[in-house]
Amino acid sequence: MASVYIPVQNSEEEVRVNLDQLPRDASDILDILKAEQAPLDLWLIIAREYFKQGKVDQFRQILEEGSSPEIDDYYADIRYERIAILNALGAYYSYLGKIETKQREKEEHFILATQYYNKASRIDMHEPSTWVGKGQLLLAKGEVEQASAAFKIVLDGDRDNVPALLGQACVEFNRGRYSDSLELYKRALQVYPNCPAAVRLGIGLCRYKLGQFEKARQAFERVLQLDPENVEALVALAIMDLRTNEAVGIRKGMVKMQRAFEIYPYCAMALNYLANHFFFTGQHFLVEQLTETALAVTNHGPTKSHSYYNLARSYHSKGDYDKAGVYYMASVKEISKPHEFVFPYYGLGQVQIKLGDFRSALSNFEKVLEVYPDNCETLKALAYIYVQLGQTDKGQEFIRKATKIDPRDAQAFLELGELLILSDTGAALDAFKTARTLFKKGGEEVPIELLNNIGVLQFERGEFELAKQTFKEALGDGIWLSFFSETNKSSIDAATSTLQFKDMQLFHDLESNGHHIDVPWDKVTVLFNLGRLLEQLNESGTASILYRLILFKYPDYIDAYLRLAAIAKARNNILLSIELVNDALKVNDKCPNALSMLGELELKNDDWVKAKETLRAASDATDGKDSYATLSLGNWNYFAAVRNEKRNPKLEATHLEKAKELYTRVLIQHSANLYAANGAAVVFAEKGHFDVSKDIFTQVQEAASGSVFVQMPDVWINLAHVYFAQGNFTLAVKMYQNCLRKFYHNTDSQVLLYLARTHYEAEQWQDCIKTLQRAIHLAPSNYTLRFDAGVAMQKFSASTLQKAKRTADEVRATVAGLQNAVRIFSQLSAASNLHIHGFDEKKIDTHVGYCTHLLSAAKVHLEAAEREEQQIRERHELARQVALAEDARRKAEEQRKFQMERRKQEDEIKQVQQQEEHFKRVKEQWKSSTHSKRRERSDDEDGGGAGEKKRRKGGKKRKKDKHSKSRNDTEEMEADMMDEQEMEDDADMNEPQTQMNDVEENPHGLLAAAGLEDSDAEDEPVGPSSTISRRRQALSESDDDEPIMRQSSPVREYSADMQESDGEIRDEDKTHGDEASDEE
Repeated sequence: MASVYIPVQNSEEEVRVNLDQLPRDASDILDILKAEQAPLDLWLIIAREYFKQGKVDQFRQILEEGSSPEIDDYYADIRYERIAILNALGAYYSYLGKIETKQREKEEHFILATQYYNKASRIDMHEPSTWVGKGQLLLAKGEVEQASAAFKIVLDGDRDNVPALLGQACVEFNRGRYSDSLELYKRALQVYPNCPAAVRLGIGLCRYKLGQFEKARQAFERVLQLDPENVEALVALAIMDLRTNEAVGIRKGMVKMQRAFEIYPYCAMALNYLANHFFFTGQHFLVEQLTETALAVTNHGPTKSHSYYNLARSYHSKGDYDKAGVYYMASVKEISKPHEFVFPYYGLGQVQIKLGDFRSALSNFEKVLEVYPDNCETLKALAYIYVQLGQTDKGQEFIRKATKIDPRDAQAFLELGELLILSDTGAALDAFKTARTLFKKGGEEVPIELLNNIGVLQFERGEFELAKQTFKEALGDGIWLSFFSETNKSSIDAATSTLQFKDMQLFHDLESNGHHIDVPWDKVTVLFNLGRLLEQLNESGTASILYRLILFKYPDYIDAYLRLAAIAKARNNILLSIELVNDALKVNDKCPNALSMLGELELKNDDWVKAKETLRAASDATDGKDSYATLSLGNWNYFAAVRNEKRNPKLEATHLEKAKELYTRVLIQHSANLYAANGAAVVFAEKGHFDVSKDIFTQVQEAASGSVFVQMPDVWINLAHVYFAQGNFTLAVKMYQNCLRKFYHNTDSQVLLYLARTHYEAEQWQDCIKTLQRAIHLAPSNYTLRFDAGVAMQKFSASTLQKAKRTADEVRATVAGLQNAVRIFSQLSAASNLHIHGFDEKKIDTHVGYCTHLLSAAKVHLEAAEREEQQIRERHELARQVALAEDARRKAEEQRKFQMERRKQEDEIKQVQQQEEHFKRVKEQWKSSTHSKRRERSDDEDGGGAGEKKRRKGGKKRKKDKHSKSRNDTEEMEADMMDEQEMEDDADMNEPQTQMNDVEENPHGLLAAAGLEDSDAEDEPVGPSSTISRRRQALSESDDDEPIMRQSSPVREYSADMQESDGEIRDEDKTHGDEASDEE
């Protein structure tokens, strides 16, 4: 028996306190502790023992007293125990806040915990246990990042602090960093191997999250070795066994779950899994009990979500969709993200579909799709929702995606075909055929409904033979096959003509002949559709046999009676048709279809009173819920209001109001009923509310245009009528024209009459006349159209003559129009049946007289217009002649300028050619001069020894004469060269500037390229390979070097100029050379 001893103050005695027998009232213990000034660690031990015994109030009382200001003052020097007491209180209130379900109380507990931890920090802000407590508080509040910061403060000071390691491991686990969390758990276990079993539980959970299932199992089993009654480990192992999806594993898992439940009946996870098990066994009472208990004992969001989900599933399976929806919603609210637990979103979406809340269902299924983007069931559910919301395209998109993900899902193709029926019959038929193929490949029987749908689509597409084969495939073998044989054709035709669609004797005869007549209930619809197909193929006799076969086996099949009545009506046998409808009414006297058909037949007989009563009965038979009957009654009231007889305004208003009421009733029941909306808009238009009617007509037009099965030209015409009534003739014309093109291929005379009237009111006379002429061409016997054409011609003529300015062509057209109008009115006047068409002979004569008067006036206007036209034509001709003369003068001036420019260009070309010829001639002369000089030099070199003395003797005189003569010649040559250079510059003015620069920089190169380089001229020192160098060599060998060099210097001085001179200068130079040689 555990005990503690409280030392008595100022004595060696001690007060023994038995911890197993602590008093219920903690005040006695507190009095002893205070009186004896017991150490604070004893306070903490006794408080902890109270907590273990479940006496939480006494635990709190002792710790709160131990943290009071008086105790703080007395034990001011004792820090650790005071901090421990405050941290214990902080941990207690953190736990209370964590398990509290009410938000307000939860926050209050967290505030108290924060206050105690802050008070402990003020005693010693570096105490690790305080920071660990703060981290736990922050974790309980969901502030993971701040909790991590608190734990890291402790670990920075002591990396082996086990509580901080465990806290940081929890932080990493909540972050989803399971590897880091596992390392921290392992490190804590290494630091303190005797850790509680819960540490290994954390290791097992990390291993499980990392997919290391075997190691996770080992960790959980080790927990059970250390603590055989550890409920969490038992539940974890049970879950792992259940998820094997094997019978043995499921049995083992349920045994572990049951054991966990026996150890601790309030483990929420065990309760949830047990509830899940009992759900599949159909024990819904146990499911509800277990989940309600789980909800009462847990505050963990995901766990509560599972509990609500189990409860919602139970109600869902029982058909209680309202309660199921409530609990599904509660389950969803406990989840922060769909990725955590997506099943309640799916269940909630299903319930919302059942309740008709498609928008909410759409949102939930989209969240499921975020988690499982390739889930075919979710895709099919979304497709269905979008179709219900009117977004058929999106629905088709999702169902197509489902078929792509699983191309072997025949049901998906079947649903795709059903979605496509209203928008794309071809694609729907392909989808149905694919589904049929998949069923056959899978060895499954093709559903009769699928074959029926294929046959109906083929029927609607006009593929009658294929539809017939498909219906026969759906029907299989049966008595009906005998009705298609050629041998029975004559007997069938005889039966249909004599039995008048009512006698069943044919089938009695077949039975008496040993034929077994059996029509399975699932083939009745196919048989009926085959009869409809035979009607379309003009085999109404065989169709009537099939209808009567249905009635023979199923006498209450009303649609067969109605089809027989329709066949009789098509044969204009109204009485027999009414009789057959009455037979249908004997089966069900409140059948709205039969009553509506009877009302139509009575209207065909012009029995308005009876028709009204029948149609009213059809509407009342379904409490006004049958749209067709209500709509027929509304039409009756509208036609009664606008009949051609004498109109009673009061009665007309009553009928219109009643028609509006009936149309509105249909729209309330079926907001997409286009015919009811069209009728309501017509009533509004009749009352003058054109804006309202226009909006409705526009919406009906848009809706009808989006369906290939709905053809409503009436709404286009009505909308055009509204535009016409509002004076918007342009839009009215456009609408009439679109209607004609879209529905009537421009061949409806009545719509053309509407269009002509619009042109007439818009004063578009010519368009009006043309439109009426088209209508007359389509309906030549309609005299009303002819009369309207004559009036339009008359109006056009009158308006033209009233114009201030008019051309002769307009007046001619007016005369022609008046003549046509007179002819038309004269023809109508001569007709013998005027009164049948509603014409007044006097009125027609008035039109003829008026047109004749206008015709005589038009002739005067025509003469004046022709004179004015002639004057205008003459003025135009004069102006044209003046313009032609001016144009001729301008062209002559341009031709003269062109000739002058051409002559100038030819002169320039001639000048250039002359310069080129002169240039070539100079080049040739220069070459010949150079060649003669070279020959003379060679002769001088050969006779140099013999004449050397002779040259020395008279050298100075000759050289002097030669020098003066050459200077004069050089001046003349410079003048000639300058003249020629100017001529060359003029010829080369159009050359680029870069070429001029090259010439200036390298004149020798230019002459060399042209072949005019002077071989005697002295070049730059870089290349002394010319004739001058040879001359210098010859002179240097003479006895008198200096005079010779002086004589040769003039040649060097003018060598550059001479290189640029023409051929004449070269000739002069050559002459001077010859004279010099003669003198020598």
